[in-house]
Amino acid sequence: MYQLTILNVCARLLRQSTDLVLDMDPLHRQAIVKGVLGILLFVVLIFWPAGTFDYWQGWLFLGIFAASTVGFTVYLAIYDRPLLERRLKAGPQHEREWSQKIIVSLVLLAFFALIVLSVLDYRNAWSPVAPWVSILGDVVVLLSFLFIFTVTRVNSFAASNIRVEKDQKVIDTGPYARVRHPMYTGAIWLFVGMPLALGSWWSLGLIVPFMPVLLWRLLDEEKILQRDLPGYTEYMRRVRFRLVPFVW
Repeated sequence: MYQLTILNVCARLLRQSTDLVLDMDPLHRQAIVKGVLGILLFVVLIFWPAGTFDYWQGWLFLGIFAASTVGFTVYLAIYDRPLLERRLKAGPQHEREWSQKIIVSLVLLAFFALIVLSVLDYRNAWSPVAPWVSILGDVVVLLSFLFIFTVTRVNSFAASNIRVEKDQKVIDTGPYARVRHPMYTGAIWLFVGMPLALGSWWSLGLIVPFMPVLLWRLLDEEKILQRDLPGYTEYMRRVRFRLVPFVW
């Protein structure tokens, strides 16, 4: 009888949750569904290669990554609905240029490979990482998310895909006053922090093949923006550096 009562309560909660999701704003529902599926994918990518759930590095990284993305999504849902809609259109299928479809596919492949290889490195102890280094890696991941959040607060057109909206303007304030592609600067630090957080030194080497892909996207994006966004060529003259101030 007790077990039957528990099952009935769980079934009722499930029905109520389903009704709540179905009744909510379609954009918010899409964000929730994508968020849940993303977390489930991360659970598979992290703990399946690890072969165990007794992996505190994986849980800590997953918690920080999930909290950062959920917090970011909630902020956009409340304060910047258009940007949330743009950010949800992520993936090669949403790119207009064939070059960007290829580039985004390679970036996603590198991202997933970085997670899996880092976990395999931890499991097989190929290049052990001290606990404090893993925690430092998580700090780097968190700071990279905070920096990316700062970028999106300045630029509401910072979509996941490369396209120019009809009302889009050149942004030259905040981080954009220093470098032309601050979002990619944050992404590089994310790639640095992830393998360390997951307990791997050797996986940092994946940054080497990742950088040419990132630079390809960056340079191709600049060509598109010069072609389609009025004032971008002048902005390039004012802000000389792409990723790192006084370097490049």
